[in-house]
Amino acid sequence: MTARILSIGTATPPTVITQDRVRDFFARQPDADRLTQRLIRATFDAAEIERRYTVLPELGEAGSDGIFIDAQGVLRSPGTALRNAEYIRQAPDLSRQAAQAALEEAGVAASEITHVVTASCTGCFAPGPDFRLVRDLGLADSTERYHLGFIGCAAAFPALRAAARFCAAQPDAVVLVVCTELCSLHIRPSSSPDQIVASSVFADGSAAAIVTAGSVQRGGLDLERFGTTLTSEGEQDMAWTIGDDGFEMVLTGEVPRIIGREIRGAVDGFLDGNVPDVWAVHPGGRSILDRVQSGLELAPDALATSRAVLRDYGNMSSATVMFILRETLHDDTIAAGATIAGLAFGPGLTVESALLTKRTAAVSPASGHDRHLAVAG
Repeated sequence: MTARILSIGTATPPTVITQDRVRDFFARQPDADRLTQRLIRATFDAAEIERRYTVLPELGEAGSDGIFIDAQGVLRSPGTALRNAEYIRQAPDLSRQAAQAALEEAGVAASEITHVVTASCTGCFAPGPDFRLVRDLGLADSTERYHLGFIGCAAAFPALRAAARFCAAQPDAVVLVVCTELCSLHIRPSSSPDQIVASSVFADGSAAAIVTAGSVQRGGLDLERFGTTLTSEGEQDMAWTIGDDGFEMVLTGEVPRIIGREIRGAVDGFLDGNVPDVWAVHPGGRSILDRVQSGLELAPDALATSRAVLRDYGNMSSATVMFILRETLHDDTIAAGATIAGLAFGPGLTVESALLTKRTAAVSPASGHDRHLAVAG
């Protein structure tokens, strides 16, 4: 039996930051010379992001004194231990809220969950996010737990692939998949183009899915198959490492160009000539979406949902494509039987692919931002 996503729940922190305000904040930093200021403004303005969510309240409130920003509006440089402590404090509850939303939408009781798969690359601790979900949701002590760490923006599809494998091996399995990223915990003042790009796009959020093969009468998204492709170059162009002052992103200007050159080969090999009805592409940034669209010769509106999620939420790393899939699940203009091709990109450079089929929707969603929970940090 084919595993199916029955529901997807999402959650964001309560602090909203607008792109123009956070752009001006970074441009005002004392160490930003005129060249850096011009680069910051150009990069932020080109991102096509209007707002994002963050677990850092001081980033959204002028004059607020916090761990990351002092009362004069100067960005601090806390060490990795302090940043990770904030991840431990805030990530579990955001995960719980997204998971609870998914459970409620699917009509699945916590006691029915047999497996938990978590993914995150913005913090680490043990007992980890998988353990906390079992405890915080009141799942059975016997629940199998798996955590995928440091895979980056592409992690959602490996997590869903693992869930599908569990369902194939155990037909009565009910798997909770949760991707939670607190990217803003790793912001820093910098004149590096890589760090400026990271500051211009990354945000915080969580998404959870309920996956099972045992409720085929319910609507959802069938997980038909998955694919992984390593590009022939890019290992040094997209990387994510742990430094003394937080996690450090390498995201060079070559990444969109590499994706543009290699996306056709990766997708053709995965789809084998079949053309999907819908595309769900991780919006690593506007330029990445542009390169995917041109490289695959897609219609102008083919990536509209990816662009809308980028505009309204920014890049939440692994959680982002789950937000896109949720929109697809609840889009009444997408008919039952429609095929959906998902693409996400991670360090390596790695292309993770998924082919899904939409079935009759299980619930009628609310509209707009009411379709996710905003929770306190």
